Amino acid sequence: MSTDLFDLSGKVALVTGGSRGLGLQMVRAFAEHGADVIVVSRKLEACEAAAEEVRSLGRRALAISAHVGKWDEIDKLIEAAYAEFGRIDILVNNAGMSPRQPSHEVTEALFDSVMNLNFKGPFRLASQVAKRMADGDGGVIINISSSGALTPLPAVVPYSGAKAALNAMTVSFAHEYGPKVRVNTISAGPFLTDIAKAWPEEARQRSNNALGRPGRPEEVVTTALYLASPASSFTTGAIVRVDGGQ
Repeated sequence: MSTDLFDLSGKVALVTGGSRGLGLQMVRAFAEHGADVIVVSRKLEACEAAAEEVRSLGRRALAISAHVGKWDEIDKLIEAAYAEFGRIDILVNNAGMSPRQPSHEVTEALFDSVMNLNFKGPFRLASQVAKRMADGDGGVIINISSSGALTPLPAVVPYSGAKAALNAMTVSFAHEYGPKVRVNTISAGPFLTDIAKAWPEEARQRSNNALGRPGRPEEVVTTALYLASPASSFTTGAIVRVDGGQ
């Protein structure tokens, strides 16, 4: 049965950007399939709301407020997570930002902010957790990237570059921390998350991909469960496109 394939009973998952959008969908799915969950985002109140959902399913949950573009805050959240649960079995690097700005108007501060949240922070979090996983019972890391890394668009160069770096990191880490740690990327296309509320109605209805539409947030769930669970035991260093055929 598919439910058995995706069994995460007894596992501890940490999801950054876990209080809304694709992150919240993964938090819910992991809890529904048996995992305890650590929910991380900058807004503690939103993290607590997501953690309450997890607890309502009979799982343990921890809400942590952290800016995952800053290494000192990342190190503190790692310590808090291990202090509470003793381990992390599944790490999802989901937090990100993709502001549109003409490239000639991008400031150094904006460039650094986008790079920090989308690559520098995930590098720190994944490397530190991967080392602990490799020294312990192993684990799984899932990096949430973007179709923008594979087919870069104008006016989002720092974002596309950061996500391309994240894709490269996935392959490197799969080799560096394997065989006990599996590392994969979900390359997400356009999804109707909170950010889509600002899109024109046409973009909310149609997309330039094979399916002709943006994804519903819940449509990321089965791919995340596959990569997080033993169902993908021979999959590592992979970039799995969930983009409607872009």
